[in-house]
Amino acid sequence: MKVLIVGSGGREHTIAWAAAKSPKVDKIYCAPGNAGIGQVAECVAIGAMEFDKLVAFAKENEIDFTIIGMDDPLVGGVVDAFEAEGLRVFGPRKNAAIIEGSKAFSKDLMKKYNIPTAAYETFTSPEAAMEYLQTAKMPIVLKADGLALGKGVLICQTREEALEGVKTLMLDKQFGTAGDTIVVEEFMTGREVSVLAFCDGKTVKCMTSAQDHKRAKDGDQGLNTGGMGTFSPSPFYTEEVKAFCEKYIYQPTIDAMAAEGRPFTGVLFTGLMLTEDGPKVLEYNARFGDPETQVVLPRMKTDMIEVMEACVDGRLADIELEFEDNAAVCVVLASDGYPLAYEKGKVIEGLDTFADKDGYYVFHAGTKNTEAGIVTNGGRVLGVTAKGATLKEARANAYEATKWVSFENKYMRNDIGKAIDEA
Repeated sequence: MKVLIVGSGGREHTIAWAAAKSPKVDKIYCAPGNAGIGQVAECVAIGAMEFDKLVAFAKENEIDFTIIGMDDPLVGGVVDAFEAEGLRVFGPRKNAAIIEGSKAFSKDLMKKYNIPTAAYETFTSPEAAMEYLQTAKMPIVLKADGLALGKGVLICQTREEALEGVKTLMLDKQFGTAGDTIVVEEFMTGREVSVLAFCDGKTVKCMTSAQDHKRAKDGDQGLNTGGMGTFSPSPFYTEEVKAFCEKYIYQPTIDAMAAEGRPFTGVLFTGLMLTEDGPKVLEYNARFGDPETQVVLPRMKTDMIEVMEACVDGRLADIELEFEDNAAVCVVLASDGYPLAYEKGKVIEGLDTFADKDGYYVFHAGTKNTEAGIVTNGGRVLGVTAKGATLKEARANAYEATKWVSFENKYMRNDIGKAIDEA
């Protein structure tokens, strides 16, 4: 079969890599792709938001199956556009992708259906938000309602910070219209865990757990980023926690979406906080996480394409999801200065080292091909992933592998998975 993947980051490279392993797949295209994706797929110069061009390409090239990797096109309705032309596509429709597209929607959904989450209030007026914050308990969390590249969440320790945060989101429009509405949420403490799940509108099949590191600097200091690294599985996501989440969070969420006339098909990403009062939902995403995908898919034994087709066909209940009994760690190599200002166009050396190394992977995020070779083309450049029998071993392997790659202004966190040592 011919497969089209929509997106250009490390997540999409990992999805392309997994698709290439499937005996069902003969040819992979990716729009727009990157230098790494170009090694396993044919990259097509169509943007992820160019729905008409994507649909036309899929029809002209007789694409059998399209996988949407990114949040923006999903929230914008790309799945609806494909389905309208009778094309098979993996991902939630626009009316279901709102679970990520609007924080206010997802919080209201959880409140209505008694899905455990933090207490919250929603504001469309900066003045009303500031008035509320005058008496609210600190620390507190401010969230831009719309999509903000994973960076629209502000954790405010003091009242001054919170008031400044409202100004940043709602008045200064740092994230554009995403901050027109904000959610003000109680601050929860505990371990964070990310769980991705395949869904077909009624059945939920969870993948192995993972944990992301959002802050730019070691020790969870610095600005929020799209993610500086991950490990899988989380030692804190016990069988007991898993059973609770399946019963009170994942299945109720899918049931709630169906009850609202918004059946969810695709990957539901649930960000959890393991609080003293039990697991609670931090956020939902309507697609694979990045860089969680880079540690989850390399551990998956089941054919990814088979699972995705089962989701589209409404027969996920027949699929047995299997994962390797090991661990994986991904360390993101970024351009120094990310997530603010950084330089592009730096030549990357050492990528060929991964070619013959079993259990080691380099997933491209922000790269492109030039006459000088593969160069940096984004804030997050590469995701270096390694597997190991244990999390400690996987972590040691991943950090060893980061030494194989070099480029000017290379930057990374040195404590990805350090929580493993404390578990």
